[in-house]
Amino acid sequence: MKLEKILDNLGSLEKNAFIKIVDNIISKKPNNFKEIDKILSSSDKGLKTVDSQNIATIFHLIEDKFSETIKEEFVDASSQLDILIDIITRDGNNIMKQDWFSRLYENELKNLKKRIKELQASIKSEKSDLTNERKRDYSIYKSCVETAFLNDKLNNRDPKITDDELSILLTVAKGLELSQEETKLINYMVVPVEKLDIDNIISNLRNIGVIFYSKKQSTVFIPDEIVRILRKIRGKEIADKYLRRILRILRTPEINLIAKKHSVDRKLSTEEKIKEIIKEGISLTSILTTDVYHDKTTLTEKKKFVNELWNKVSNSKTALKGTTLEDKISNLIEYFENREKDEKVGISVDGYEKMLLDLNATLPKLNNQIREAFELQNEFILVSELLLDYNIKPRDILDLISQNDLLTFCKENGIKTRGDEILNILESYKDSENLYFENFENIGFRNVNSLKENGITIKESELGVKFEDLTKSIFEKLGFDIDEKLRKKINTKKDKMDILINLGNNELIIIECKTVKEKGYNKFSSVSRQLKAYNELAKKNDFEVKKMLLVAPDFSDDFIEDCELDVDLDLSLLTAASLINILESFKKSKKHKQFPYKLLMRDVLINSERIVKAISK
Repeated sequence: MKLEKILDNLGSLEKNAFIKIVDNIISKKPNNFKEIDKILSSSDKGLKTVDSQNIATIFHLIEDKFSETIKEEFVDASSQLDILIDIITRDGNNIMKQDWFSRLYENELKNLKKRIKELQASIKSEKSDLTNERKRDYSIYKSCVETAFLNDKLNNRDPKITDDELSILLTVAKGLELSQEETKLINYMVVPVEKLDIDNIISNLRNIGVIFYSKKQSTVFIPDEIVRILRKIRGKEIADKYLRRILRILRTPEINLIAKKHSVDRKLSTEEKIKEIIKEGISLTSILTTDVYHDKTTLTEKKKFVNELWNKVSNSKTALKGTTLEDKISNLIEYFENREKDEKVGISVDGYEKMLLDLNATLPKLNNQIREAFELQNEFILVSELLLDYNIKPRDILDLISQNDLLTFCKENGIKTRGDEILNILESYKDSENLYFENFENIGFRNVNSLKENGITIKESELGVKFEDLTKSIFEKLGFDIDEKLRKKINTKKDKMDILINLGNNELIIIECKTVKEKGYNKFSSVSRQLKAYNELAKKNDFEVKKMLLVAPDFSDDFIEDCELDVDLDLSLLTAASLINILESFKKSKKHKQFPYKLLMRDVLINSERIVKAISK
């Protein structure tokens, strides 16, 4: 769930700790302070009175500084912050009831203690699968942890690992190519593992700004933005669901090489090894730099391997950008980061819901399989709205289904099986109208690449007409009378209005649509001349224009100011995102059969949040 949505759903007391941390970072005037100050200048009472959207924007500007404050908390070795972060950054754990969090924590401690004993036994045993070289690596790192943690006792101080010592330990672990899990196991061979009280855990995590907690709902919330920061702190470059996607593409011998490198039991099945590799927290960089190759693999062969992997992952025939191996891996990571940040579902939300219904009917065991994979508490979880709150998208669900089950599902639902079954299924559930609505803003911005990634193929020359058609369709869904006959009658060869709404009694609303490649539509002088001409046309035909609307993906500050100062035009500005937001809220509203157009008469730049509140009452 996005930070903005969480902030909207919580009270001021539940947001206080987070606001204080953000406020403290702002007070130290970070690099982006001018941008932050511009946002805050609209509020006389500081950050507490700023709306959720702007708080989320400010947080994006201070993410690096926020990350630094979290890293400082690792100095307290008894806080078990690494254990707790590993729990809350797993896919599906960003929203948890308190009792579920407590259960996951207890299970984590049990597994940790069990694995520590197993690793200690393997290190001591001459018959273990561990190589002498790996035993040596573990021994070196353990000695470093003991020195860092226990040297305080020698000086009659409480044992702790300082920030400098932690930095050195991370460097040693990286040099020895230890996974996140290997590092954690060895750390807790030295640092005593004691069960902490769940109330204290929640309080501590809340006080450092990592989680939000609703007492009323007994629920922990971790915003997607914070999950990404915590994951990076723990050295996990991409979400587990994307690492799983990559590992399932690899051949069994390649999975075995990774397993051998990080002491994963090679007697397990390939699927079980993949689960263990993900649990190990091994970075994608480590896997694609060394772990998946034989010792004599050349640099050229490694680059070729990564390129081929990219083609399979992205379903693209273009080469992965980057000259060096490191550059290629970095661009692959960036691709997955962008996929995770993208709020688009890939198919329409309605298509997602239908796909889940059909999957549940064909594969009755899938619900429990998904619950287990994402550690979800709800009994029935195959619901699109619920899964999207957990940032689990259609492709993430299909990635968990075995090849045989995918084939069964395709055959029973009349989906072609030639080629990639997952892509065929996604294509089958693509609801084109809703998909276009979900990409309305991308169409307005003429963002062809994003549209392709989201399953829409359209010529750039057709984007202007498509944006206009979608705007027309949205206003029809809001219950307005789009009068095409009257529009064609009033229009001339020189002046052609895009959309005309007939309110009856010779009253009209005129809508003009504009797409733009750069952010912020700023051609006020030309558009104002257009709209004034339309107004004159309407008057000549004995019609009164009650309102003029300009719909575009975005407007510059200068454009908004020019619009405010124009006394001859009764013009309001409506962004693509705001219009979609209004439509979604209107569809949920049972009170109105037709959208109350007077709500569009009040602002220069229409505030969709105010309108949403009004129609939700």
